Amino acid sequence: MSYAGAPGVGDIPGNVPVYHGYNLVAVDRRLRVAELVLRILICVLGVLAAALLGSDSQVRVFFSIQKKAKFTDMKSLVFLVVANGIAAIYSLIQVLRCVLSMIRGTVLFSKPLAWVIFFGDQAVAYLTLAAMAAALQSSVYGKQGQKELQWIKLCNMYEKFCNQAGEGMASAVVVSLSMAIISSFSAYSLFRLYGRNKSQGN
Repeated sequence: MSYAGAPGVGDIPGNVPVYHGYNLVAVDRRLRVAELVLRILICVLGVLAAALLGSDSQVRVFFSIQKKAKFTDMKSLVFLVVANGIAAIYSLIQVLRCVLSMIRGTVLFSKPLAWVIFFGDQAVAYLTLAAMAAALQSSVYGKQGQKELQWIKLCNMYEKFCNQAGEGMASAVVVSLSMAIISSFSAYSLFRLYGRNKSQGN
């Protein structure tokens, strides 16, 4: 079986076709476009989530006493604001890297850089997912209360606060899911380099 006439395909012992530079560049180009779109989305929604949650507050009067609810009253929301701010800044840096590589038309072949991107994406993905999980748990208590602990339904009293927090958390959910997808992209970009070297060694 011969693949000598096929573009980008060569023969190795055992007649197994090996795809070389052309296919690698084509796959890398599509991957970078998807990565760029997701990183821009993370950057925009991360800023939006942090802004909505960070500016969230509501004042209510109970028996002539003012009570103000703000995001700092719930440590899980503070954690979520910080996590989304970090994700937005990190994604902005990665957007610049993606744009530069697309302008230059370069393909990621550097293993040290691939490892840095991989670990960075993994760290931010776990950070946003952990923050989102903590905030969701706190929001359930705020919405439903906890009869066993005599915790009241705070959202019945601070409806505006809870609605704005819900909008910020919805943006944060998209950020955390997008970071999870991005981390799979960086994992593929990293480990394909080792597969490429193994194919060349054969």
